[in-house]
Amino acid sequence: MRKKRLPVLLLTAMLPVLFLTGAPVTASAATESAAECVAEVSSRRILWEKNATTPLPNASTTKILTAILILDDCDLKEPVVIPAEAAGVEGSSIYLKAGEVYTVEELLYGLMLRSGNDAAAALALHHSGSIRAFAQAMNEKAAMVGATDSCFVNPHGLPDKRHRTTARDLAFIAAYAMQNETFRTIVSTRYYAPRNWQNKNKMLASYEGANGIKTGFTADAGRCLVTSAERCGMTLVSVVLNSPQMYERTTELLDEAFAQYTMLPLIDDALLPARTGVRADFRYPLRREEFALIRSETELSEEIPETVGAIAGCLKIFLANDLIFSQNLYIMDSRNLSWDGSDANQ
Repeated sequence: MRKKRLPVLLLTAMLPVLFLTGAPVTASAATESAAECVAEVSSRRILWEKNATTPLPNASTTKILTAILILDDCDLKEPVVIPAEAAGVEGSSIYLKAGEVYTVEELLYGLMLRSGNDAAAALALHHSGSIRAFAQAMNEKAAMVGATDSCFVNPHGLPDKRHRTTARDLAFIAAYAMQNETFRTIVSTRYYAPRNWQNKNKMLASYEGANGIKTGFTADAGRCLVTSAERCGMTLVSVVLNSPQMYERTTELLDEAFAQYTMLPLIDDALLPARTGVRADFRYPLRREEFALIRSETELSEEIPETVGAIAGCLKIFLANDLIFSQNLYIMDSRNLSWDGSDANQ
């Protein structure tokens, strides 16, 4: 095994590595939240959390999961005939009427900009045929993205004692959703002209770099907010649950995370074994004092193959003793150290 300490290193992501290395983000009595979590989107590294694994009601932030499940499974242009069951759902609404026809795309804008509970029900019924079946699909999707401490029983977050999630789970769901281009477009839209819908999320106008995601409120859940913001090539998601001053607290959390962490490329092709490489760039959020803790290990096959694209070994990256990246090393084209393109999509 060859071990190297590389300046800033490496590639492709693993499952999230949960570090809580940031300094405490002090909250005043006015901005105290019941639960909080801040994560970087691409790596899903946890940068800050408080009570983040405590199951709590989360109101309309539920609709983040509803939206990404619909985007993963449905075509935006599919027509949706509004069923009677979706018309007149209590709470926030886009005032759907039974028999009207909307596209999936229009309902998604109504869901995420206006927080339409009726839009949530219409999309759920379109997708699964029943609210119960859609809730099962929600829980399966949540588990797939690592949100394992949640139980969703409806698509909108209206009160139900069984309906719970955690700040950490919501951060993972939001990070997954923000990697979908259409989702990012929808939640960053301030005004949807075709239906004259204004986005309720005030962070889009008040916070530099904000590009989503969703507000929520019920008497049971309190004020809830999931926010995404991008600065200097780093995208963060912040979750606050039952936060009386949700915008102010989110601003504190994001400001502190952006101040503490820098998104750095962790690969230097020149320092990898000759004629080897990995398939994608890898960037990771680090605090300044962590830079020197990054190290790599390369393990080469006993017989190095000659074929471009063949596996030549394995590269691992560690932050101190924690593995943050692992990927095969591949043989590269010796003429220009690049792929010949034959297996680029494998």
